[in-house]
Amino acid sequence: MSDRFDYASPALKVLFGAGRSAEVADAVGQVGGTRALVLSTPEQEGLANDIAGRLGGVSGGVFAGARMHTPVAVTEEAMAVVGQGGIDCVVSVGGGSTIGLGKAIALRTDLPQVAIPTTYAGSEMTDILGETRDGAKVTQRTDKVRPEIVIYDVDLTLTLPASLSATSGMNAIAHAVEALYARDGNPVITLMAEEAVRAFASSLPTIVDAPDDRDARASAQYGAWLCGMCLNAVSMALHHKLCHVLGGTFNLPHAETHTIVLPHATAYNAPAAPDAMTRLARALGASDAAQGLFELNQRLGAPTALRDIGMPEEGIEPAVDAAIANPYWNPRPLEKDALGDLIANAFHGRSPSGEI
Repeated sequence: MSDRFDYASPALKVLFGAGRSAEVADAVGQVGGTRALVLSTPEQEGLANDIAGRLGGVSGGVFAGARMHTPVAVTEEAMAVVGQGGIDCVVSVGGGSTIGLGKAIALRTDLPQVAIPTTYAGSEMTDILGETRDGAKVTQRTDKVRPEIVIYDVDLTLTLPASLSATSGMNAIAHAVEALYARDGNPVITLMAEEAVRAFASSLPTIVDAPDDRDARASAQYGAWLCGMCLNAVSMALHHKLCHVLGGTFNLPHAETHTIVLPHATAYNAPAAPDAMTRLARALGASDAAQGLFELNQRLGAPTALRDIGMPEEGIEPAVDAAIANPYWNPRPLEKDALGDLIANAFHGRSPSGEI
């Protein structure tokens, strides 16, 4: 352990526990809101309407147009609703797509946010916003976009389909994995990261087998909170860069892309991060970290091949070039041929060792 490190705790409030979404009106009042717009995707409009009902007189309606990768065009539509409705607070109900829209609005308006996540993405804990314009995804960090209050209500996750629970959980695990070898890591985040992976490794298989298991759902939500804290506290590396490139370029589903790429990015970095791999393998209960992640994907019935979620094979080389052109820091230097092998393995659904 290093005896010299930095750690900053973000100023936010978390309400954790079954039924806590009933406190949404009070949460809006705590951040100074008097007219709150509830955001969601089209698929979760029913839940958004329920939350708007709980807001009572401070409800400013529902905008159910959130989309994957936070397209700027959708944000502009929502901004028009904000302006016309006298909105002074947003309540984001859903996963990363909806929370991303709330952040995009906050970036442009400084409006306070209450986030009610229903997946395990972890975006609600961070100061990170990724927006897509003309097929390119641009990521930035600013305190303006971090929600002021986050409500974790396990009741709202019980209907999350097993398949989405699996990929959302693997997406969250990716934050913890890269936190374990982050260049600006620290002992506090290392503890959070290992505990988060352990929570997910034990809970996700149970959720797939028994989606209504409340204890497993609560454990996964706890893991998601920790993973979000990791994502907010330290910088990410190659895995996240590749997923941003692949998702933004080929419009691939966010969580599934993270799920597929993670074992391969982990294998790429394994030689340069032995302590991280030891901790990760221990948390997974596996002998090898990368293979353990791949086998967890298989156990969950999650996708393992980029070709199965819409990536064209001819996109492999352009993706390598894009990752190298504007790289994130990474513990292992970026090598074009090795990156090509990494993405090819992920494309075909091979194991991290390259075997089918």
